[in-house]
Amino acid sequence: MDGQKSGGLKVWLPLLFALVMVLGMTLGFNLRDTLRNKRDIQAVIERNDRLEEIIDLINEKYVDSVNSNLLYKDAITGILSHLDPHTVYIPADELQGVNEDLEGSFFGIGVEFAIVRDTIEVTSVVEDGPAEHAGIHEGDKLIKVDDKVVAGTKITSEKIIKMLRGKQHTRVNLTIKDALSAKLKQLPIERDVVPLYSIDASMMLDNETGFIKINRFSATTYDEFMKSLKSLKEKGMRQLILDLRDNPGGYLDAATHIADQFLDDEKLIVYTQGRKSARTDYKASDPGIFEHGRLAVLIDENSASASEILSGAIQDWDRGVLIGRRSFGKGLVQEQYDLDDGSALRLTIAKYYTPSGRSIQRSFAKGKEAYEEDFENRYKSGELTGKDSAAKDDDHKVYYTSQKRVVYGGGGIKPDIYVPYDTAKLSGGILSIIFSDELKIALWDYYLSHVTELRQYKTIAEFDQHFDSEEAIVKGYLQTVKPSEKGAAEKILNKPGSLAYFKLQAKAQLARILFRNNGYYSITMKDDNVIQKALEILRGNKYSDIIKR
Repeated sequence: MDGQKSGGLKVWLPLLFALVMVLGMTLGFNLRDTLRNKRDIQAVIERNDRLEEIIDLINEKYVDSVNSNLLYKDAITGILSHLDPHTVYIPADELQGVNEDLEGSFFGIGVEFAIVRDTIEVTSVVEDGPAEHAGIHEGDKLIKVDDKVVAGTKITSEKIIKMLRGKQHTRVNLTIKDALSAKLKQLPIERDVVPLYSIDASMMLDNETGFIKINRFSATTYDEFMKSLKSLKEKGMRQLILDLRDNPGGYLDAATHIADQFLDDEKLIVYTQGRKSARTDYKASDPGIFEHGRLAVLIDENSASASEILSGAIQDWDRGVLIGRRSFGKGLVQEQYDLDDGSALRLTIAKYYTPSGRSIQRSFAKGKEAYEEDFENRYKSGELTGKDSAAKDDDHKVYYTSQKRVVYGGGGIKPDIYVPYDTAKLSGGILSIIFSDELKIALWDYYLSHVTELRQYKTIAEFDQHFDSEEAIVKGYLQTVKPSEKGAAEKILNKPGSLAYFKLQAKAQLARILFRNNGYYSITMKDDNVIQKALEILRGNKYSDIIKR
């Protein structure tokens, strides 16, 4: 018996040692990783303790009093300065506004206003918001908020906004002076969700051409876009101009879902990849409602991020024609991390690549200051004003669209048709007049003194055809300008081109008061060289020549 046991042990002993060795190695590797993680965590704690120790020493020993919050903010800024330009720290007091812009709503009553001669004038009422339901109109004056008089008190816009916004379903009592009757009216309004629309305009330009302008890609953009697209199709739209100019981007999902409406199933829209982020493909999956029909996408130097994802997919699949100027050149993906003190870090975690494989991120090797001077450099080189060849590709590698057209990466997306700035609008100080407070005041004075007759216009087309009082607005503007600045303003407006542009903008801004953004764009697009070029391309044979179909 004993001999048999001893023999059995000898047989199993090598296997036992092997198992012990494997177990030991496994435990060793796991322990190594665990200790490594502990060391990494400890290093973070030590580095954090070091920062805390320095700031504590400054608070305790420094010769003058200091603001600890500013020290922390400066320290964070210093750390992030070594990263890309789009990794940013968002302080707690700014985070709510940033998030509201992307989420597409906030809680309030839904009015826009301007302080004119120390009076709060309602300049716009948000469609389907609480103020519209309560009966507030453009031109009404805000006299009191609850028991506080706000008219004639030199109150700031920031204070008014704070008084009008609040928690959902809370009540605010307004005293309003009616624009038509001049009577005071008491309006109790319940604060509720106020939409921040990302579709600026949606309209038919002719019997078959639709127009949609997207100002950003927020959480509500896709739903807004689908509503607009379906409405235009019901009106007979067979070709579309999609305006992404001045669109800084936003949510990637919003851009890919919209791209899905233009592209066949399973086509790659974009893919993302980073050092710690595995490749993720975004493909068309739904039966799009505009997969056929001519498409023109308008871009410029302010079209960034999600705008470039959408326009890049359209270009790489030869689905439509890109018209305008080279886009911003942002090919990085950020993820937001909320911090304990209510602030947030928006950290770059990956790069995105268009279907052909190109990254369109422009170089930031020379630092953030040089990166931010890109617009100025494009202007100086002549790229914005007439020299398309001045546009530079950071990535000289050749990529190909689905129809074997050559495209390049880096430095943004080049349009298929280049359209320069209209330099007449950039010279002679005309822009400073167009966006001046004096013009706003002159427009409001005109509107309030003619509100009854202006509200008789039932359609944009009727207003466009019959309104011809631009000279009265010019006169009102010159009466509003300070005497010391009047001579310079008259000199600018004596130029026929500048005067014509002033009148067009004045009429368009008045149309915006009457018919919201559709009114504004309906007037201005007649003098918009990019939109006019898009119409020319869509209506002619050049469209097919460009995309090789």
